[in-house]
Amino acid sequence: MIPRYSRQKMASIWSDLSRWEVWLQIEILACEALVQEEKIPTAAFQKIKARAKINPKRIEEIEAQTRHDVIAFVSAVGETVGPESRYIHMGLTSSDVLDTSFGVQLKKAGHLLEGDLNKIIDVLKKLVRRYEKTPMMGRTHGIHAEPITFGLKLATWYAEMKRQLERLQQAVETISVGKISGAVGTYAQISPAVEKFVLGKLGLKPETAPTQVVSRDRHAFYFSVLAGIANSIEKIAVEIRHLARTEIGEVAEPFGKGQKGSSAMPHKRNPILTENVTGLARLLRGYAVAAGENVALWHERDISHSSVERVIGPDATILLDFMIDRMTQVLQGLEVYPKKMKQNIEATRGVVFSQEVLLALVKKGLSRESAYKIVQKHALTALKNGGDFQTQIAKDPTVQKKLKSEELKNIFNWSRKLKNIHSIIERTLNL
Repeated sequence: MIPRYSRQKMASIWSDLSRWEVWLQIEILACEALVQEEKIPTAAFQKIKARAKINPKRIEEIEAQTRHDVIAFVSAVGETVGPESRYIHMGLTSSDVLDTSFGVQLKKAGHLLEGDLNKIIDVLKKLVRRYEKTPMMGRTHGIHAEPITFGLKLATWYAEMKRQLERLQQAVETISVGKISGAVGTYAQISPAVEKFVLGKLGLKPETAPTQVVSRDRHAFYFSVLAGIANSIEKIAVEIRHLARTEIGEVAEPFGKGQKGSSAMPHKRNPILTENVTGLARLLRGYAVAAGENVALWHERDISHSSVERVIGPDATILLDFMIDRMTQVLQGLEVYPKKMKQNIEATRGVVFSQEVLLALVKKGLSRESAYKIVQKHALTALKNGGDFQTQIAKDPTVQKKLKSEELKNIFNWSRKLKNIHSIIERTLNL
């Protein structure tokens, strides 16, 4: 049974209280930096630090009147401080608080997602080792091509997730910025030293060339990486769904005791977990598009990005957190059927050795075109009539002239097809 996902840790980053706590931290740090510049009396700062409190109800009451979230927050906090509150938010603009706190939230969310990816990478690594030598049919265009091993397929997923982890780390680095630079980013009312102090305490870097906001190309990159990870999760999900089809039957999702697949058909065991993940990937791609639309703001800033980010910030990170968790659980409980894989390999009666026969005839002096026609004719006949390809090709007069029976027999050797799998897997796991 798949454990129920808990979104508490990721969701807590996006709660109103968590956001206000970061806002308050920014405001107090800015005041502390201004004390160092002798723009705020030390005694006043000490009272601000000791008295400043968050009153959610009061914030909401003021915002209902002002229609401005940061003003409501500053006003409500100011009421808990007293006369010294006049120093709070001094020289700052709303986006100094909003964009800096958003950077903190996205950084925290990114680190949680990094932990998620490391978990699924560990699971995949163990599965690669377990199924390294388990042969299965490789398919292109949905048609039998040549044998691989299930471990090799898993290694492909492992390598992709490793790349996605690297991209996520780069995205977190890119988004870990803030700004405390005033109304249009010119530091006209507040010094770069204040920004350096505040951002240093928060673990952020300053925006290189700020306007009123942090440039949204950073956010577009971040959310495009999240969508890319979702794409890779979907890739695994779609493959599991295909391999679970009745006609293939090589793997199956975990299926809990008492679980039911259909209200009408008791025999059904539908791949609902991976289908769910496939659907959610479509949402993540949509969020990446929305983030891209936010890059082009009017002049030094407009507010069109704000409503978008209030949705995609929590939604995209929580969704991806869920998707990785779900796929990790699916992989941990994945049912694999090696016997069925072997049956499917044998189902096409040896035609997957067509390339070996083709190359052997070419080496014996036939033109590639002539050899291709001979091999294709017998392969398609075997598939159509249900005959054995090796038996069929051995009867061809040209093949009999070019290849001895022992040579032909050696061509139909499964182990030769898989001889390089181990080296590929070693290369992949040692990256």
